[in-house]
Amino acid sequence: MSDIDRSDLALVLAIRDGGSLAAAAAALEVVPSVVTKRLGALESQLGQRLFERTTRRLNVTAEGETVCQHARSLLEGFAALENELGERQSELRGTLRLAATFGFGRHWLGPALADFNARHPGLEIQLTLAESLPDLGAEGYDGAVWLGAPPQQRAAERVSRRIARNQRVLAASADYLARRGMPADPAALAAHDCLVTRENSEGGEREFALWPLRHARDGSTARVRVRGPLSSNSGELVRDWCLAGRGIMLRSLWDVAPRLASGELVRVLPQYAMPDADLQWIAPWRPRTPRRVRLLIDFLVERFRPEPWKDLSSSRRG
Repeated sequence: MSDIDRSDLALVLAIRDGGSLAAAAAALEVVPSVVTKRLGALESQLGQRLFERTTRRLNVTAEGETVCQHARSLLEGFAALENELGERQSELRGTLRLAATFGFGRHWLGPALADFNARHPGLEIQLTLAESLPDLGAEGYDGAVWLGAPPQQRAAERVSRRIARNQRVLAASADYLARRGMPADPAALAAHDCLVTRENSEGGEREFALWPLRHARDGSTARVRVRGPLSSNSGELVRDWCLAGRGIMLRSLWDVAPRLASGELVRVLPQYAMPDADLQWIAPWRPRTPRRVRLLIDFLVERFRPEPWKDLSSSRRG
């Protein structure tokens, strides 16, 4: 028995879906005699009767139904493969409108987008850095690269995907710890000067004077209300205060890893962290994601899933 080709599969489906040889001929844009001849040849090749034909009716046999079931999935698979290969060969064009948080957007996402644009020079990439997540759908964004869990408001209108793991860690300068001592446990943080970052979200100002910490080994949690003379909505300013020896801060590892490696900062309670700062892709829901967006997401996952800030920390140790 020789191989069945795609035209054979399309023929069987056209006959079954059309209900007659004449309807199949019209759908395939051939004369009815061609359909009759090709169907007869296929049935001889298979050694099976696919359709029972009378002068008035055409009925699919059990064998014919089996062929039809496989034919549809095979043809859909061929079409999907051809579409994907065609997309890969065509140059990306159009505009990508993105949002990101200030610090990560400037230090990590910006260089990554420049590299992505070098791969796809036909794209125009527009990046907006913001303190709070925009209304992505209403403002025409393709998506946002955001730190932490996406806000719950209008969550049904969004899709999200984790790009990389991250966490907030406690850190202080060696000078501060020399003066005030290293906290022995999370409760001891209440007696220290803690540098609080105030962040805004869709629901208003987010309270960051309460630090929920998780133990890396046993998963236990501790919620500590901290205080100190300095707070700001600028994470970079809080980091500068910390470097100047003004207190203990809770800051994303991607931001402080190089300074921890160089000794400018020291991990405080290194067994604890706030594991709420994963890097997320957030986008408005749409029935079909454009190819340029799909390729960007895959690129960002490849770039950031290994947590390159840890690699940077290691290289500075050397």
